[in-house]
Order: sequence, then C-alpha cells, then structure tokens
Amino acid sequence: MTLPAWLTAVTFNDDGLIPAIAQDHQSGRILMMAWMNSDALQLTAQTKTAVYFSRSRAKLWHKGESSGHTQTVHDIRLDCDADVIVLSVTQAGGIACHTGRESCFYQRLDLSGPTPEWQTVDKVLKDPADIYHATKTTNDMPEGKKDDAHADSATNQESVDNASVLQQLDQVLAERKQADADSSYVASLYAKGLNKILEKIGEESTESIIAAKDFAHCDKSRDKAQYDEARHELIYEVADVWFHTLVGLAWFDIESDAVLGELGRRFGLSGIDEKAAR
Repeated sequence: MTLPAWLTAVTFNDDGLIPAIAQDHQSGRILMMAWMNSDALQLTAQTKTAVYFSRSRAKLWHKGESSGHTQTVHDIRLDCDADVIVLSVTQAGGIACHTGRESCFYQRLDLSGPTPEWQTVDKVLKDPADIYHATKTTNDMPEGKKDDAHADSATNQESVDNASVLQQLDQVLAERKQADADSSYVASLYAKGLNKILEKIGEESTESIIAAKDFAHCDKSRDKAQYDEARHELIYEVADVWFHTLVGLAWFDIESDAVLGELGRRFGLSGIDEKAAR
C-alpha cells in the first residue's frame, strides 16, 4: 500500500510508530501522550478526531471509545525532525486522563526541599469507576490508556461481592490465559511474558509509594478535599499493585487462596516467632 505524499514526510520509528502529544486548543495545556502509526494518523486527519495506536493491544483505538471523552482535532503539527506529532484538540468532558483528571501530566516534581519529590497537583474531576462502569470489567483497560496503563478499576460495584472478589479475579485471570491478546489487557500481559508482568508490579509499587508520600503531606484539617483526593489516589495505586501481583501469581497457576492461607497461618504469631518458624 502506497502512503499519501504527506505521510511519507513523517519519520516513524522502527516499530512504525510516532509519539503524539495532545494539547488543549484553548489553554495550550498538554493533556496526554500516546502513539500513532500511519493508519492512526491518517484516520485522525480524515475524521478530525484523535485516533491512536495501542502498543499493548496492537490495534487502533479511538480516544473516548469507552469513556466518551473524545478529542476533536483542530490542528496537526509535525516537529523539525518530523518524528513528533502535536495535536491541538478540544477534549470532550474536560477529562483526558484515565484517572479522571484533565491531563495525564498531573504530577509535578517539587524541588523546594532537600530531596526532589513528585507531588500530585491536579484534582480528580470524575471517579474512573463512574467513567468506565458501563463497558469494562476489573481486568480490562480503559480505551488504549498509555499502553502500559493501569488495569481499569472501573467495575460495577453493585455486582461485586467484596467477600469473594479475589476468587472472582482468580477465575477471570485464569480465563484470560486462553484469550486473544487483543481482547483484554490481562491477555496482552500474558502474551508479553513474565518479565513484562514483573515490570508492571514494580512500576505500580513505585506509583503507590509516590501516592503514599503525597498523602503523608496532606492535612485533613486544612484541606479536606485534597486529603480525600490523596487518600483515594493511594487506595487506587495500591489496588493496582494487588491486581498486577495477582496476575503474576496467575502466571504460575497460583490462586489468591494460597496467599490468604499463608496469611492465616501467620495470624496470631509475633513477627519474631513467624521469622523463626520459617
């Protein structure tokens, strides 16, 4: 297939991709970064709505296809090296990030102290569970999300019995071993292998540490809204750690009951006694 002349001017990387930055048409704020292949870029130009390429699912995804937060494209620009795309967009719903924030770039490096620390500076405008509840289950990704994104926390809470949620996850994770890599986030992790799963566990653990440090700086008496948001963020990130850890266990056909059994064995033992018994 011969590419249109304007597409041949674009320098795609060895994987046939180019980074695309979405910028708010009015404020100029950077909202998100994703990847495009030639098909995604061509569709974006044709439809004037943002279409990206999901590396984790190896397929095109239309921004907003599950959240409704589509992006109307006003302008497409190419940098001097022809290897970065910038889109000027109007973001439907004012939310570009899967976390329910305006922008994916909601963490700022605080350089005021002796040690630089990442701080969350943007509020969650809408709970992700309210955004994605209609079309996703606990194991699937919202849209294409950054490719290496969080597992979608949005699930129909009324249908989940908290007492059996781990058992339900065990069943779903086992089923996804037989699924097509394009069909779900978990299936795509299995397809990439154990190293990718372990990488995700480490990544999510780091993000939970950052969230915990942010929460530690909050003063409930001074700013309850900020306190509640930071608390929600910590819970959200720890849930991601647990989730990806369960995926890691499932890789080895180990169910969550095995871990619960080990915790039960330790229950009532002091830390010293427990270590001595190992």
